[in-house]
Amino acid sequence: MVGGFEVGAVPFNPDGWGPPDATVTPTTTSTLPLNVPFAPFSRSEKLGRIADFTRNLNQGQGGAGGRKNAATDSVFDFTADDSFPSAADNDSSFRLVDGKPPPRPKFGPKWRFNQHNRPQLPQRRDEEVEAKKREAEKERARRDRHYNQNRSNQNQPRREAAVFKSSVEIQPEWNMLDQIPFSTFTKLSFSVPEPEDLILCGGLEFYDKSFDRITPKAERRLERFKNRNFFKVTTTDDPVIRRLANEDKATVFATDNILATLMCATRSVYSWDIVVQRVGNKLFFDKRDGSQLDLLSVHETSQEPLPEAKDDINSAYSLSVEAAYINQNFSQQVLFRDGNKVAFDEPNPFANEGEEVASVAYKYRRWKLDDNMHLVARCEVQSVVEVNKQRSFLTLNALNEFDPKYSGVDWRQKLETQRGAVLATELKNNANKLAKWTAQALLASADMMKLGYVSRVHPRDHFNHVILAVVGYKPKDFASQINLNTSNMWGIVKSIVDLCMKLNEGKYVLVKDPSKPQVRIYEVPADAFENDYVEEPLPEEEQAQPPEENAENAEANGVTNDVEDKEIDAQA
Repeated sequence: MVGGFEVGAVPFNPDGWGPPDATVTPTTTSTLPLNVPFAPFSRSEKLGRIADFTRNLNQGQGGAGGRKNAATDSVFDFTADDSFPSAADNDSSFRLVDGKPPPRPKFGPKWRFNQHNRPQLPQRRDEEVEAKKREAEKERARRDRHYNQNRSNQNQPRREAAVFKSSVEIQPEWNMLDQIPFSTFTKLSFSVPEPEDLILCGGLEFYDKSFDRITPKAERRLERFKNRNFFKVTTTDDPVIRRLANEDKATVFATDNILATLMCATRSVYSWDIVVQRVGNKLFFDKRDGSQLDLLSVHETSQEPLPEAKDDINSAYSLSVEAAYINQNFSQQVLFRDGNKVAFDEPNPFANEGEEVASVAYKYRRWKLDDNMHLVARCEVQSVVEVNKQRSFLTLNALNEFDPKYSGVDWRQKLETQRGAVLATELKNNANKLAKWTAQALLASADMMKLGYVSRVHPRDHFNHVILAVVGYKPKDFASQINLNTSNMWGIVKSIVDLCMKLNEGKYVLVKDPSKPQVRIYEVPADAFENDYVEEPLPEEEQAQPPEENAENAEANGVTNDVEDKEIDAQA
């Protein structure tokens, strides 16, 4: 016969929940143990501890160094209770049965880790901490994709490790005299007084202000000016500079392009070279025929490498030629071509009679370097605008977009809403080019510098372009915006001049090292570079006739196939 289970007397509390205030003495027949805490739960269900509100709240708080939540947790602490001696052992071996992670969004990114390799947590972690970790993983994966998206080879070295060729081939008979690291240039400073204008030559057409209202939605096709001649004459071939040198007007002679190259040398990555001629007590800074100084670098300071194949339309050389044509055509398209010009004292010194020349004015300006030394430079401005009966001179330059995947910014989408972001990207990728344009505008004392945003009609079409926007800046304000210090610029020029004035009479060449941030000075023979055939870049007479002319002739003849395009590429 099975014995019954005697529950015992359960006191009734008419005033509320729980046992009554008065202690009820159990009957003599009760088998219940005394002083058992009120914890009616099954040990097989891990629902958490039941609060013992009869426990002293100050128990286990400890001193000032004790746990912060000791008083709050003490009512849930049963470790010191002898009623359940095996509680601690059971809890130490307890594990949740259901350890699955929270459900993923249906359209979210794929899980990055193998679920079987993740440790099963005994309890649910803080959701915010887990969410932050997942966001950090997503951000890292996004950066990795952006870093690798343009790389055909994952093991390709970064841009810093890329090997560039020297702009001029160093001959074994050349004698290296000195090498100057760029770190010394950054510490230089020199102030020059305001320059004086000696001679003004050429003529300027007026700027068309309607181009300031161009937007990507109201773009304009970039025209081609094949009949206008552009001149890239070096210092010693300039008849005006020869005349000023014979009149002993200065000691040092250069052009604004050469001076800007020296002033912004610390921002350059590609190799360049400048020929220095010491004749008597005079110093002439020249460029070689077909020098890289005639072209415009593209993506020079970018971290993303350009294709190395020379025949690729996105290679550094092809983009430089393309940018030079774009810059020339843009500088003539934004003008009123109605024949109304501002003529100066002398005509264009390089144009033949009856020849159509581009709108340009040459300012021959003189700066005082010290009591016994003056510098004369030929500076250029491309246009003029009249505001309140006062004429302001402008410089005109064009930034070009060739493929948005290289810069990461699509001009057609960002120019209207995020123009600052577009300019910041260009300042990062073309820091040297923009600094040189600003330096040339400062040398010419231009009142405004206009920057045009020109893009390809299609990323694979490097002949047809459109103007998406034109923005104007004051040179001094823009120089401060890009952290271009005029005192440091002139400090670099002054140090190079002082160094070259200590040399003996003869011919020298300054070469920017293709792989290191430094400049080297070589002593070269007197006949160096005179009969030097240079395959790249194009000669000036071919630069005046862009390869687009051949494309138009092919279109007129109905021949627009791939063969003709390849021939045009070869001519470019």
